[in-house]
Amino acid sequence: MTGFIKKTGWLIIMAITTTHIMAQKKIVQTAGRTQLGEFAPEFAHLNDDVLFGEVWSRNDLLSLRDRSLVTITSLISQGITDNSLKYHLQSAKNNGITHTEVAEAITHMAFYAGWPKAWAAFNLAKEVWTDNGTDATAHTDSVNEPLPFPIGSPNTAYAQYFTGNSHLAALTPKNIEHGEQTVLPMSNVTFEPGCRNNWHIHHGARQILICVAGKGWYQEWGKPAIALKAGDVIDIPEGVKHWHGAQKHAWFQHIATHVAVENSQPGSAPNEWLEPVTDEEYNKLPE
Repeated sequence: MTGFIKKTGWLIIMAITTTHIMAQKKIVQTAGRTQLGEFAPEFAHLNDDVLFGEVWSRNDLLSLRDRSLVTITSLISQGITDNSLKYHLQSAKNNGITHTEVAEAITHMAFYAGWPKAWAAFNLAKEVWTDNGTDATAHTDSVNEPLPFPIGSPNTAYAQYFTGNSHLAALTPKNIEHGEQTVLPMSNVTFEPGCRNNWHIHHGARQILICVAGKGWYQEWGKPAIALKAGDVIDIPEGVKHWHGAQKHAWFQHIATHVAVENSQPGSAPNEWLEPVTDEEYNKLPE
């Protein structure tokens, strides 16, 4: 009997121990440096390297799913219902929280945090957990193909020049040391379905778009729109008025960089932002 208890107890301990062993996943965040790197470099460092690089990366102690639930609860309770909440709602879904679970969680929070806060949170959650089941971070279209590149953070810095929601993730070479500059900066831009940027012109550089996932559009002023898919490349001449974005019912990702013309600096192109692509113009494009 004693041997059985010892053996059984050991099995129980083994079972308990095993359930708490999780593989640690390193979280890489670049939003701080992308949006505030020059204006507030220390804050950018704390955001990217400490909050995400250390705290969120301790997911072997508390899973990413649970950290997402803690985070959205905190934000909703404080009444923070801007793009930061939407970003974390998107992360929550990507980390495994279901439509049913988030609806129940927000309903539960309403009794403690306040009814108006719950209403505001639900309005954002509906944009993430859509009726057709598409994921605001993990899927491109109806076939649910995973996006190959991280979507980064909500593109709030340029939101005024976009119709719909977009996301921006700087792509940093792994061999570049902290503080070093790459000769050809590039970013991954993710467009939610129906999202597109305004008509605009690049001065001093050509823009190169490398399409990596989903379905999109590219159009130059006075020319028909070109349908885009993964593997397509667009070389945009300097001074050409154009726009690009997702198709109506599909996510779209492309990598963007700039190649200097004449004496301009590599990777930088002053943008001249113009009028939006109207719904009337956009809706004339084929489905």
